Amino acid sequence: MEANDDQVASGKAAWQTTSIKIERLRRRIYTTSGFLDDAAADQTAGVVSSTFVQDGRILAPRANGCRPDESPPSRATLREGDLAVVLVRRVGDSALVTAEHAGCTATRSVGIIRAESHIVRWLRIWLQTPTAKARIDEDVTAHVEPTISLDTLHRMLFPLPPPDVITAYHRTFSLIEEMVSLYQHTARKAMELADALHDDVAASEPSWDTRTLAKVARLKTGRGSESSLPPTPAEAAVDLIAPRDLYDLPVPHVHRFRLSGPARDGAVHPPGTFMLSTRSDGAHIAVSSRAATPLRSVVAVRPLDDEDGWWLLHELRSRSNAIVDLAQGQTRREISALRLKSLALTWPDRFTRTDFRRSAEPLHATARLLVSKIATLHTLREALLRDISAKAGILREPTTEPEGRHLALSAPRGEGNLDETGWGLEA
Repeated sequence: MEANDDQVASGKAAWQTTSIKIERLRRRIYTTSGFLDDAAADQTAGVVSSTFVQDGRILAPRANGCRPDESPPSRATLREGDLAVVLVRRVGDSALVTAEHAGCTATRSVGIIRAESHIVRWLRIWLQTPTAKARIDEDVTAHVEPTISLDTLHRMLFPLPPPDVITAYHRTFSLIEEMVSLYQHTARKAMELADALHDDVAASEPSWDTRTLAKVARLKTGRGSESSLPPTPAEAAVDLIAPRDLYDLPVPHVHRFRLSGPARDGAVHPPGTFMLSTRSDGAHIAVSSRAATPLRSVVAVRPLDDEDGWWLLHELRSRSNAIVDLAQGQTRREISALRLKSLALTWPDRFTRTDFRRSAEPLHATARLLVSKIATLHTLREALLRDISAKAGILREPTTEPEGRHLALSAPRGEGNLDETGWGLEA
């Protein structure tokens, strides 16, 4: 009973305001950044750039992964338990380093925070809150790309709950992320299975008819750009789809798109329309779940017969490289209905297309359901982050001198508790 009372009391206790700069006077906490260019991540095994820090985790580096034993450690060598923070482009995104990426080398677009586990766990959560994002935005510089410095992270105030409260939050957010990852994986597998079924049917009969896209679908090129949108959406708003909203989607189903705006006559397409954009890595396609309007460099594709929808979608997915060849521009991002209309498609007889629809529909229904569940989890996560911001209140610089400050004298250059990597924290 006493233990439960203590936990309740610690959860209700006021959270102290601090910063990395202040915490350095109380405990061992260190920061640094990588020194390699981001291009090294594309050319060298085991190099982690900001591109790999996404959705609270580090994606597998290209090539053969991390090889901690092949080169001596440096200040940019990641260790298990570090917090990797994005300093360029998606500023403030972060991920805990696991054993899988220990020994990898960070590029200069990644900051590294090394401290006690409850500190780095809490910072990863706090950096996602509206309060932290607003504070980072104040200090972002954008000579070419949005950038923050390590000094910004050092000075940024944050609340620090008791360790048991941090542990509870860490477990909650970890479970949300694990469920999202599981749902995304399952949805991707459902689409991979539908792709495989399509490929099997398409290859089963070499004499299937060939049709151009213009013969089986209506196509419309989007107009306008994000910069031309009104600041406040009109009441009768529809989804607006920009090219970047289609890039890197795990499946071709989206619960709701990022942008909305007024409905324009002749430019609004019904739910179930395919929205297509291109990039040098391939064609990117999503099925709209609501009325939507494509912006520039997005083409709306609607089958003439709705019964042919799933066959048409998987035909387009299977011809990603051919679609990119039709796009223009150095990065192949300029695509139009005029360029797409001549795309050749394999077109089996109606009975075969109908059989495929019956097989594919349950797989797409599964993917849509999982996308909806993911959206619910994201809503829960955002609510928790807003609640943390509310509990933190207005953050002000502490007025009292940190305990033990008189002991934190700067060590002379070349002395102090530093190891061979340049860090002052031992493994």
